[in-house]
Amino acid sequence: MMANEVLLFVEQRNGEIKKSSLEALGAAKAIATSKGGSLGAVVAGEGISGLAETLGSHGADVVYMADHGDMAHYSTEGYAHAVTQALDKSGATILVGSATAMGKDLAPRLAARKDWAFLADTTSVAIEGDKLVVTRPEYAGKVISKLATAATGVVLTLRPNSFSVPEASGGSAQVETLDVSGANIRAKVVALETKEQGLVDVAEADRVVSGGRGLKEAENFSLVFDLAKELGAGVGASRAVVDAGWIGHDHQVGQTGKTVSPNLYIACGISGAIQHLAGMRTSKCIVAINKDAEAPIFQVADYGIVGDVFEVLPKLTDAVKALNS
Repeated sequence: MMANEVLLFVEQRNGEIKKSSLEALGAAKAIATSKGGSLGAVVAGEGISGLAETLGSHGADVVYMADHGDMAHYSTEGYAHAVTQALDKSGATILVGSATAMGKDLAPRLAARKDWAFLADTTSVAIEGDKLVVTRPEYAGKVISKLATAATGVVLTLRPNSFSVPEASGGSAQVETLDVSGANIRAKVVALETKEQGLVDVAEADRVVSGGRGLKEAENFSLVFDLAKELGAGVGASRAVVDAGWIGHDHQVGQTGKTVSPNLYIACGISGAIQHLAGMRTSKCIVAINKDAEAPIFQVADYGIVGDVFEVLPKLTDAVKALNS
């Protein structure tokens, strides 16, 4: 077997692979093919043996499985132990992950542990000669940088919704079992309590509807939820409304929240401060609804509606509902 030039860290939740990891799989496979090697994938959890079939079908050649009770919940120490073991087994020189909350926590530790170069939150990646070349937003998205490295070891994270999920080809992967029983996990998660939102995770969503201070009070956020439900979209929010307690921090989009790049982003009553734009300006299509025609959000919007959100949103929701019926 060819050397695993590239190793992909796969995120899963409740036995299901995260969409962002499948996107990263396609990019990682392209890198491995360009370098003439094969692609390894490492996944940690409990009762996850069935994921190897899915990963193999989407292009992984080898799956390193850390299936153990200590891996049931994410911990930086435990997962770093598993991925390091997979790196040692595979001989990979490039580690690819997603720029999610988990990826942002784990990737820097692995880069430091291996003393490798670290390229974070990238939106494109290619092999040019002996160099790995990426692009990534800088300065709150005001600049797009092109970076190249010929380092012998690289940790790379990819921005969710910036890459396509590869089609399942029906292929299969060799499975290698990792012995993670000796992981020194000093802080363990013993239980998780999650709120049932009934909506798509904003970081995973192909469509996002976000609300801001223009909605005036928390009760009016129902207008955003109504439109999101009809669109099958995730619900986002500006920092101001999160700070005001209208909605949880897990919905916050922006520099101090989540970075999203959906195909459709609808900003409702959001003025467009640079901190918010940093989290969503790479969206494929941006629709802005604001009564202030001079609001900064219109500078990045593909479509703008100058109007009252309390009038526009119900009509927009009714129109989508009619199309769905």
